[in-house]
Amino acid sequence: MPREITAYSNPLIKWARDLRDKRHRKQSRQFLAEGLRILTEARETGRLPTLLFYAKPSAGHPLVRELIDAVEASEGEAIETTPDILSKLSGKDNPQAVVGVFEELAVTLDALDRSSSGIWLVAERLRDPGNLGTILRTGDAVGAGGLILIGECVDPFSVEAVRASMGALFTVPIVRCEWRAFLDWLRQGPGQLVGLSLDTDSDYRAARYAAPTFLLTGNEAQGMPDDYAAACDTLVKIPMLGKADSLNAAVATAVMAYEVLAQQGGAKAG
Repeated sequence: MPREITAYSNPLIKWARDLRDKRHRKQSRQFLAEGLRILTEARETGRLPTLLFYAKPSAGHPLVRELIDAVEASEGEAIETTPDILSKLSGKDNPQAVVGVFEELAVTLDALDRSSSGIWLVAERLRDPGNLGTILRTGDAVGAGGLILIGECVDPFSVEAVRASMGALFTVPIVRCEWRAFLDWLRQGPGQLVGLSLDTDSDYRAARYAAPTFLLTGNEAQGMPDDYAAACDTLVKIPMLGKADSLNAAVATAVMAYEVLAQQGGAKAG
C-alpha cells in the first residue's frame, strides 16, 4: 500500500527535490520526470520510476492507478503527498498529477547498433534544454537510432530537458561522450557524417544521404568548430530566404532529419 508524506521537511522529499540539482543527479544517477503523459509513456516502454509521488485527488484517475500498481509490482514505492509538495518537487506553481524518480538511462557508444536505423542525431555543445528536448522528440518522430551529445551539452536529465522531451527521453537512446571518442567509434563501421553549416554552398536537398546518416548540429550560438566540420563527409546548408541567417538548432535538425527520412524512404539501415 502507498505510504503518505505530507511534510516538506521529510528527508525523502528533500532528497527527491535535490534531484533538480545537476550535482545531486550525477551522484545518485537518478532524475525526476513529471506528468501523467510522460510517466505513462515511460511505462509503455518498460521504464518505471523507483519512486512515484502523486497527490491524493489524482489517485482516482485510471492511469494514475495503473502507474501506482505497476510501480508497486516492480518493487518501487508509491507515495501519496500534497499538491504543494508536488509543486516543490517539480518547481512549478501548477504541478502535474505525478512525479517520478527514475534511474539514469546510461548508454555507451559500444552499446549502439548503427544498423538499427538509417538516421542518427548528433549535437555538440547544445546549451538549451528546450532545444535538446525538441531534438529528442524529432528523433522519436523519425525513428532515429539515438542522440549522441558531444562535449559540454546541457544535461538531458534536467527537469527542463525531460519536460521538453515529452517522453521521447524514454524512446531515444542518449549517449554522452567526447568528440574524439565519437569519431573513432564512427569510423570503425559504416556511417555518413553530415554537418549542418553556414560555411558551404551545398543545399541540403541536393546532397544524397546514405544509411546510416549521422546528422551533426553545432552549438546554438557558435556553430561547430572548424576541425569538426573538416571531419564531416559532407556539409550542407538550409537556404534562408529572409533576413535571418540561420534557423534554431532544433528546427534545423528537424528539417534535416525529415529530408534524410524522405530520401531513405523511412527504411532502416542494414
